[in-house]
Amino acid sequence: MNMSKLMSKTKLIVLGLAILFCSCNNEKSEIELPVKVFTEYVNPFIGTGGHGHTYPGPSRPYGMVQLSPDTRLEGWDACSGYHYSDDTVYGFSHTHLSGTGIGDYGDILLLPTTGDIQFSDEKRIISKFNKKTEKAEVGYYATDLLDYGVKAELTSTTRVGMHQYTFPATDKASIIVDLTHSLQMHENKKVYIKVISDTEIEGMKITKGWATNQAIYFYAKFSKPFTSELYVNNELRPNLKEWSKGKNLRAKLNFKTQANEKIQVKVALSPVSCEGAKMNMVVELPHFNFNQIVAESKVAWNQKLSKINTAGGTKDQQTIFYTAMYHSMLSPNTAMDVDGGYMGMDQKPHVSDEFTNHTIFSLWDTFRGLHPLLTIINPEKDNELIKTLLQKRKEGGILPKWELASNYTGTMLGYHSVAVIYDAYVKGISDYNAEEALQAMIEASVYDPSMLKVSGYNNAAGNVMEIGKKYVAELGYIPGDKTVASVAKALEFAYNDWCIAQMAKDLGKTDLYNQYIERSKYYQKYYDRETQFMRGIMSDKSWRTPFNPNNSSHWKTDYCEGNAWQWSWFVPHDIKGFQETMGGKDVFTERLETLFTTSSKQEGEHVPGDISGLIGQYVHGNEPSHHIIHLFNHSTKPWLTQYYADKVMKEMYFNNPNGLAGNEDCGQMSAWYVLNAIGFYPICPGKPEYSIGRPIFDTVEIKVAGGKTAKIIAKNNSPENKYIKSVSINGKKVEKMEISHQDLLDGSTIVFEMSKTNN
Repeated sequence: MNMSKLMSKTKLIVLGLAILFCSCNNEKSEIELPVKVFTEYVNPFIGTGGHGHTYPGPSRPYGMVQLSPDTRLEGWDACSGYHYSDDTVYGFSHTHLSGTGIGDYGDILLLPTTGDIQFSDEKRIISKFNKKTEKAEVGYYATDLLDYGVKAELTSTTRVGMHQYTFPATDKASIIVDLTHSLQMHENKKVYIKVISDTEIEGMKITKGWATNQAIYFYAKFSKPFTSELYVNNELRPNLKEWSKGKNLRAKLNFKTQANEKIQVKVALSPVSCEGAKMNMVVELPHFNFNQIVAESKVAWNQKLSKINTAGGTKDQQTIFYTAMYHSMLSPNTAMDVDGGYMGMDQKPHVSDEFTNHTIFSLWDTFRGLHPLLTIINPEKDNELIKTLLQKRKEGGILPKWELASNYTGTMLGYHSVAVIYDAYVKGISDYNAEEALQAMIEASVYDPSMLKVSGYNNAAGNVMEIGKKYVAELGYIPGDKTVASVAKALEFAYNDWCIAQMAKDLGKTDLYNQYIERSKYYQKYYDRETQFMRGIMSDKSWRTPFNPNNSSHWKTDYCEGNAWQWSWFVPHDIKGFQETMGGKDVFTERLETLFTTSSKQEGEHVPGDISGLIGQYVHGNEPSHHIIHLFNHSTKPWLTQYYADKVMKEMYFNNPNGLAGNEDCGQMSAWYVLNAIGFYPICPGKPEYSIGRPIFDTVEIKVAGGKTAKIIAKNNSPENKYIKSVSINGKKVEKMEISHQDLLDGSTIVFEMSKTNN
């Protein structure tokens, strides 16, 4: 994008804001929201306790900035940098991961202080904060720092974080800008800071963590002039204005303040340059009106949340629902400056006006429910994300499976980019080159390191995951004595290959279809009729012995983050064929019921933390189980889908910090709730249909593409009436336990008749 285009865009933004905020003064903004203010039903603290790993601070939808307090640096429950049980804060950083099982980020930390710097034993600057006055809502976070007598308030635009600190009267007020800080104590490869003037600083840091080369640039503007001090390796360097050596760097910016004086700081981020960060601020936040940004955030989120309007249910159910929608729209994050600049997978800066680059693709999780949800309520965003994935393949050589900050992390299984692409394509979301997309999908299924244009993908995790493709190509199966998680990988590969087969078929490539549809049936090789489980196969083609289906040792068996009980059900693409493999529908039903009634407690067996949210051996706290409840719709007892969907929504989602059964995982845990609360869920992304479940609201209106509204009505609905008596679409009775994607796009009226007894 050239400068004239950028300035035209800027003028339009400013004009729109002027119209929107014509009645604003410096401290108050008058914005009329719809009659139902959806943002009032969002509780950002949900998931910040337990093992949810969410953060409470403000972010815009898919924002580059996630400005939130950092209260915990190390350990599994520090993945987002915050845990609700903590009462000590290190400061407020601008990048966070929502609900992941691995930690990273925590970039550009600010902490307001009074008095002289007091380092903790770990050479950190910390403060107790007041849990009683801590507040989080859409677009806003606040807390009182007890050690310094400062009130901290936060808000943000897409690319700019805004801080408002209310100080006491003191000659020793300061704001620390800490580049040493990162979550999980990751290594800083490079840090840089420059004091530009008495109201401006800029800088950058490159961190080696989960993302092995994560660069972030910033530009900060202060509402009041300061005097500056730089600390290198925790020692003051007098008269220093710029520094780019070493890894331990902080700036202390000093002020004199009157009682209750507010100092505001704007911090803009860029993945490319300090100049890009400054331009982001010029366009998005040229003023210091804190309340205006809070109000704008609520407007932006209200528009997104209004895609689904619900009536009925309890206040807690409404709050859980809209918080789940909120969590489902935090990532993938925007990773592009306002002028189109972004960092490519080749670790080189690029400029484009053809798409908006994003980052944080937790595809092992999100292909299941989050991306299908986007195909319904935000197909344009899903299309944009697919464009991003295809661009990453051009720059890096292969489609990513867990991309972070333009890095291939090599994390998790499968090649689920193909599922995201085909699920969108079959639903008509196809504003990209389909032939190119198919070629990218094929490449993702092949083990060939020569495709990669960058280093880092074939790290230990990458090799462990990719090596399975080699065995599939050479042997037709993955030997359990040659690599970990052999069964889990094989089952996911089979599903991914089914997606490729369908894309090939749709594009008229019969030979390719035949090749991949055959590969999609390889799951059959792992099913052991004797034990009735998916089981590891050794190099000599014997079954793994001894065999314990309850073994949940993390990464040490043939499974991944689970055991044979959960993984024996991952054949979403060929349920009928799987039933035949098992011995028929009756066996399928009996085994499915047994999954939910078999105890998960085994003497002497350690169950990993990500095996949570248990009903028997069903594990709702981890994604491989998320489709299983809906498999009852393909059994002889379909009402059990309604029973268990109702049970999970009642017993594993709550309106409190411990409100999630497991890691949020970048929106997937929440997307499951959103879809099931509406009344359906996709068993198999790539099939344009949804399995009917148990709607919990009396009426749901969904805004779909083309300006239409699909309506879901649950008659005779109540907590006791969790079973479905009948379903009709536009007055026509439904015979199968599913609705089609087209039914939603047509703006159909779907009516559920609810009952106390199963049908």
